[in-house]
Amino acid sequence: MSTGPDVKATVGDISSDGNLNVAQEECSRKGFCSVRHGLALILQLCNFSIYTQQMNLSIAIPAMVNNTAPPSQPNASTERPSTDSQGYWNETLKEFKAMAPAYDWSPEIQGIILSSLNYGSFLAPIPSGYVAGIFGAKYVVGAGLFISSFLTLFIPLAANAGVALLIVLRIVQGIAQVMVLTGQYSIWVKWAPPLERSQLTTIAGSGSMLGSFIVLLAGGLLCQTIGWPYVFYIFGGIGCACCPLWFPLIYDDPVNHPFISAGEKRYIVCSLAQQDCSPGWSLPIRAMIKSLPLWAILVSYFCEYWLFYTIMAYTPTYISSVLQANLRDSGILSALPFVVGCICIILGGLLADFLLSRKILRLITIRKLFTAIGTLAFSKDYCKSLHT
Repeated sequence: MSTGPDVKATVGDISSDGNLNVAQEECSRKGFCSVRHGLALILQLCNFSIYTQQMNLSIAIPAMVNNTAPPSQPNASTERPSTDSQGYWNETLKEFKAMAPAYDWSPEIQGIILSSLNYGSFLAPIPSGYVAGIFGAKYVVGAGLFISSFLTLFIPLAANAGVALLIVLRIVQGIAQVMVLTGQYSIWVKWAPPLERSQLTTIAGSGSMLGSFIVLLAGGLLCQTIGWPYVFYIFGGIGCACCPLWFPLIYDDPVNHPFISAGEKRYIVCSLAQQDCSPGWSLPIRAMIKSLPLWAILVSYFCEYWLFYTIMAYTPTYISSVLQANLRDSGILSALPFVVGCICIILGGLLADFLLSRKILRLITIRKLFTAIGTLAFSKDYCKSLHT
């Protein structure tokens, strides 16, 4: 991380060379080709990997438990005159599926396994964000991404070893995922100009919806064709492949980044220097407890994520068991809300920055309005789905 004298020296260079408008004009020509937008895209890929690892068990668990349907039923409606190559392919798929065991897990056990990801992550966000702010998000987020991705590869082995080991693995994986999801926000303290903060964070955050969409869309097909273990092997491997991309290209501070242009560096540092105050490293616990706005944010996020994680975890099981859909159709139906959410997240960030830059609404008004609309709309749609 950069020190205070480095930042002051950079700001001093800006003052001697010219004003902020020159840096803004030079940087605005780059648009989405800037290094800070490249950082947002890399974080989008990391969030994509983390959310595929969060939801892979949700789409795989209908295939992991014993099914009372006859084994030949899924292929009964798809009988065709088979050629030699098609017959060989069918035999290969049967061999893959034969290697995927099924377990006698009751609905209660399935609920514990699905929720175990959140056991260790309940109190982890506060220390994860605090540690990332002190030691740098590059290593905290990178370590969390690697641990979560590496453990994903061993979920099939843990399931074979027993429920207890699977739960412990998922708890550790949940802590590692929190390191990624909370630690990344400290990056934008040094990288995001105030008028671009919404669009940069939403571009990065859209990876969560994109990951949920892809894992549901492809996960059901993988379970139905080559077997549920490959859901964990493929998406865990994608996360491991992101780690070599993360460590060489991500820096905690634009001042120390080797590939950033001088104009973009001046623009970011000077725009952040104009803020009222810089964040400190002390944690005002007493003031946090007495803060009514903080409690309002906590209640809002609790209500929002209660619905989100309930839908994320149990929708594939509900569609598969209650609606009697096969794994492929269950994944497709479960994925549809998330592709719309991915688009709306990016558009919402662009709209928020537009309203702020044109001074149409104040920042606090934009945040309150967008949060209220999103929470109310989400709750309304969820209640409708329960009645139907």
